[in-house]
Amino acid sequence: MTTRQQAVPLLAVTLLFSAVADIRAQGRGAQTTAPAPAAATPSTQTPATPPAPAPGRGGLAGPGPAVGGEIDETPVVTHHSITVDGKTLNYTATVEQMPLKNASGETEAHIFYMAYTLDGAEANKRPLTFCFNGGPGSASMWVHMGGMGPRSPKLLPTGTMPPPPYQLKDNPDTWLDRTDLVFIDPVGTGYSRAKTVEIARRMNAVQGDIQSVGEFMRMYIARNSREVSPLFIAGESYGTFRAAGLAGYLIDRGIAFNGIVLIGTTLNLETIWSRSDDLVYELELPTYCADAYYHKKVAADLQKKDLKSFLKEAEALALGEYSTALSKGDDLPAAERKAVIDKLVRFTGLDAHYLDQTNLRWDVSHFTRQLLRDKEQTIGRYDGRLAGPSSLNTGETSEYDPSSTLITPPFTAMFTNYIRNELGYKTDMYYYPSGGIQPWDYQVQNGFGDTTTMLHNAMVKNPYLKVMVAAAYFDLATPYFTAEYTFNHMGLSPEMHKNISWQFYQSGHMLYIDSDSHAKLKHDFSEFLSSALPKDLQ
Repeated sequence: MTTRQQAVPLLAVTLLFSAVADIRAQGRGAQTTAPAPAAATPSTQTPATPPAPAPGRGGLAGPGPAVGGEIDETPVVTHHSITVDGKTLNYTATVEQMPLKNASGETEAHIFYMAYTLDGAEANKRPLTFCFNGGPGSASMWVHMGGMGPRSPKLLPTGTMPPPPYQLKDNPDTWLDRTDLVFIDPVGTGYSRAKTVEIARRMNAVQGDIQSVGEFMRMYIARNSREVSPLFIAGESYGTFRAAGLAGYLIDRGIAFNGIVLIGTTLNLETIWSRSDDLVYELELPTYCADAYYHKKVAADLQKKDLKSFLKEAEALALGEYSTALSKGDDLPAAERKAVIDKLVRFTGLDAHYLDQTNLRWDVSHFTRQLLRDKEQTIGRYDGRLAGPSSLNTGETSEYDPSSTLITPPFTAMFTNYIRNELGYKTDMYYYPSGGIQPWDYQVQNGFGDTTTMLHNAMVKNPYLKVMVAAAYFDLATPYFTAEYTFNHMGLSPEMHKNISWQFYQSGHMLYIDSDSHAKLKHDFSEFLSSALPKDLQ
C-alpha cells in the first residue's frame, strides 16, 4: 500500500482533548447559589502574571504546564431560565472542580467543568452531551459561549468583535432544549490544574489526556446517576481527535455513546501537518480556492458559479491535474507545469510567477499573507473570510491571525464576567483559554498522531454509534477536504458509512460564531440527535 492508503499506527490500542446577585436583565430568571468557593491559592510554579495566549485557540504560550495548589471542590449551583423557540426552559447550572485520583486514592489533578441540566426532566430519557474544544491546550470557553451554552457574547454577524465594552445575550440556538450539557476543561486549560509538574506532563499528552478526560466522564456519569441516559460527545478541532479516542477508550470500559459531533475535524494529523509528500497540498487546495472565491480573486467565469459547484471543480483539480503534476516532481515537463499553473491562477487568484517560485507548493501561512497582498491585508487561518491590515507588506508569511485576534477579547471578557457574576464561581486563579499547556507530547516517533483506528473500533463494537461531521468551507486549520479523505480511508464498511452524516457550512473553523452557521448547527444537531436516539426517545 502507498503511504496515502496507510493509517499511521495507533499509539496503543488502549489509548487511543458570598451569594450571587439576582439576575434580572435580559429576561433572566432569579437564581440561588451555594456559597462560592474561596479563592484558590496558585502554586509558586504558576506565573504571577500569566502570559498572553499565542495566536489561535491552540497556542502553546507560557513557560510550562499549568499546576495548582489547594483547590476548593465545593460545587456552586445556580438556577436560571431561558426562552428557546417560544418555550421557557428552567435549568440548573453547576460549576465544580472534579478531583482525579490515582489508584492509592490520592488526588492528582482537578478538572473544572460547567454543567447545565434541565429542571424536571427524567434523567434516563434526557440526553447528556460532553463538550470541549481542542488545541491541544484550549479550554471549552469557545464552544460553551459561542456554540451550545445558554449565554453568548454579542458579536457581529460574521463573528467578529463589536466595539467594546462587550455584552452578553441569551443564546437562541443553545442545545439545552435538546440535551443536558457538560463543558469540560482538560487538565492545564481553564481552571483545571494538575498537582505537580510531573503529573501535568503525563496528562498533557495524547494518552494522559484521553485517560484523564475519560475518567472525568466516567465519574460525572456515576456521581449524577446518568448511566442510562443517552450519551453524546461534541468536540472541536483537536477535540475531534480527543473525541474519537474517547469513544474507543470508553467503549472498552462499558460506556457506549449514541452519537459524536465533530466540528472542524482532524483525526489523522498527517493529513494537516505532513510536508514529506504532496498529500497535504492537494487536500488544502479546495479551501484555498474557497477563500479566494469569497474575496473575489478567482477568474471571472468561476466567480459566477455558486460556491458548491465551484468547489466541486476545485476538488477535481486537486485530485486530478494538480495531484499528477506534484507527483512528477522535477520530471514535470515545462508545458504541463505552465498548464497547471494557469489553472491554479484561475482557481486561487495567486500570481503565476509566485506559484512558479513556490514550486507549486505553498503552505497556509504563505497563502493567508499572499492572497490579499495587493490590499495590504492578511486573511485568517481559522476563518479565511476575515481579514486584517498587514503593516509589513514585504513579509512572506502572515504576522498574525485576524480570525483569532478579532474574537478573543469579547469571549474572554464575557466569560470571566459571566462565570463570576451569573454563575457565582469566584477564584483568583487565571483562566487559561489557551496557553496553559507547554509542551504537548504527541507520543509518536517518525510519524503523526492518529485516532481513526479508535473511532473505527468504537463503531465496530457499538454499531448504534452515529457520527456527525460539521465542516466549514473557509477553514484552513482543519480543511474540509482532509476530513473527507480521512473518513474515506478508515476502512469502514458501507453499513458503517451510513452512520456518518456530513454537514457543510459557509464559515470558518469556529463555524458557530457566524450567525447563519450558528443557527444551521443547532438545526443539524437537533436532527442528528433525533436520528441517534432509540425510537422510543425520539
